[in-house]
Amino acid sequence: MILRMHNARSIDWVELATQIRQWGRDLGFDAIGFADTSLEAAEAELQAWLAAGYQGEMDYMASHGTKRSRPAELVPGTASVISARMNYLPEAAPMEDVLADGTRAAVSRYALGRDYHKLLRARLQKLAARIEAEIGPFGHRVFTDSAPVMEVPLAEKSGLGWRGKHTLLIHREAGSYFFLGEIYAELPLPPDRPQENHCGNCRACLDICPTQAIVAPYTVDARRCISYITIELKGAIPVELRPLVGNRIYGCDDCQLACPWNRFARRTVETDFSVRHGLDAASLVGLFAWTAEEFKARLAGSAIHRIGHERWLRNLAVALGNAPTLPEVVAALQSRRDHPAELVREHVAWALARHGF
Repeated sequence: MILRMHNARSIDWVELATQIRQWGRDLGFDAIGFADTSLEAAEAELQAWLAAGYQGEMDYMASHGTKRSRPAELVPGTASVISARMNYLPEAAPMEDVLADGTRAAVSRYALGRDYHKLLRARLQKLAARIEAEIGPFGHRVFTDSAPVMEVPLAEKSGLGWRGKHTLLIHREAGSYFFLGEIYAELPLPPDRPQENHCGNCRACLDICPTQAIVAPYTVDARRCISYITIELKGAIPVELRPLVGNRIYGCDDCQLACPWNRFARRTVETDFSVRHGLDAASLVGLFAWTAEEFKARLAGSAIHRIGHERWLRNLAVALGNAPTLPEVVAALQSRRDHPAELVREHVAWALARHGF
């Protein structure tokens, strides 16, 4: 990138940063922060995590080399990173109540509405356009969980919160139910100060994890994480983990539910994140009956759509295997025992065996 502003030397970068924060709030972001591009400590942690094999099938975590931890290698000329935070927690049935009802489907709260990627990217593009309107064209690129970007370390450096022991970002006045996005910019914006870590001696997230995937503070073995198992894993769910999945069919919020800082979590004001199709407390049997066409139609524009109908049925079969042995549960499973996909048939057979069939 080449700095193209004709008046670059006359720009008050501190004042511009203040303006960017306000423009971000005007666009619906809950906070904006600024960081430099130095991620040496995070890079070392990433390399150790990869060396331990904790990424599982997520080969993309290693495929970009140091571009993930060195912003200027991914986007040449990057001088600073603008990080943005947007709350996503919708008005919904309490997750604790859903988890306690084995006939209901537990869906991670971030996935109850429309896919966040497009919304955040569009807002970040508008923010970049607003900056250009003020100072002229500048080299930049926006990201929302869509490229090799270390969004949590960058957000932490930007003062948007601290990295919790479950590896998610936490803010003392907003909890952790929020999305992150970034603008890699060639602008020399003044970096913010990181927040102090307020996890202390708390182990709530480590102790609550159903599969004990948080193998140490700040270290998650994705291969055991229910979010990875139900979303990223393409094949069969490990048999020994299936009973621990419970009724979670897409993602897992247990570590966030247990975090005491989420008593300060704020509801989203974005209508796109509102609950669709009753997914906050839907019946497992009802969702299992969806045809491939119904799945595609109802979940179009949802983050869930990307796992496809077969993995959707795989996840639901496991949840039904963990459900109470009721006639409607057994009948639902039997209706799919001859499904054309081996992935579905195998999990249905396992679930039926759990109910003695």
